[in-house]
Amino acid sequence: MTRILIVDDEENIREVVHEYCELNGYEADEASDGMDAIEMIRNTEYDCVILDVMMPRLDGFSTCREIKKIRQVPVIMLSARQEEYDKLFGFELGVDDYVVKPFSPKELMARVKVVLERGRHHETKILKFQGLEIDPLGRTVSVDGEKVQMTPKEIDLLLYMVAHKNIALSRQALLEEVWNYDYFGDDRTVDTHIKMLRRNLGKYRDFIVTVRGMGYKFEA
Repeated sequence: MTRILIVDDEENIREVVHEYCELNGYEADEASDGMDAIEMIRNTEYDCVILDVMMPRLDGFSTCREIKKIRQVPVIMLSARQEEYDKLFGFELGVDDYVVKPFSPKELMARVKVVLERGRHHETKILKFQGLEIDPLGRTVSVDGEKVQMTPKEIDLLLYMVAHKNIALSRQALLEEVWNYDYFGDDRTVDTHIKMLRRNLGKYRDFIVTVRGMGYKFEA
């Protein structure tokens, strides 16, 4: 049975989302703040977390950061704020989707379904390129047997490039696909992440090839 954790300080929102989870065949637990949610994540295997941004004791962004340290579970963020910065910051933390309040419970459930399906169809085998090993499901990267610490977005970027191996990818395409958001602005954010990614890949940094005047590609 698919299990969802609903984290929101507003009881009426938790109740509505809980009801719709059950109507869609999911089991659901509730937490009224981030601290409780983190403790529940430590003790229970959840398939998805629906997480509010504005909460007492610990806000949603900080909660998401801690959750991702414990378990790589999909997170859908809820927020009454529509600022572009909030969405981008959430995606940087590894949020899988972002829903603005007020929202349609039916639409939220549709987004939950998409996130769950994405996880189920995720590649499970270990990808090996010489001494570079990538575990898509566990979201870990190892260089010559040593695990490398990477941010969620660096891993997203690497997985996307590996999935499109030997294909030249423009910076704009990477922004739209990896950041999961129509990003309008300075595309140097891609260059910055590529630089960090190469540094973490060490001797295999040359697997990420610069395509002059366009972007990058993974070539191994």
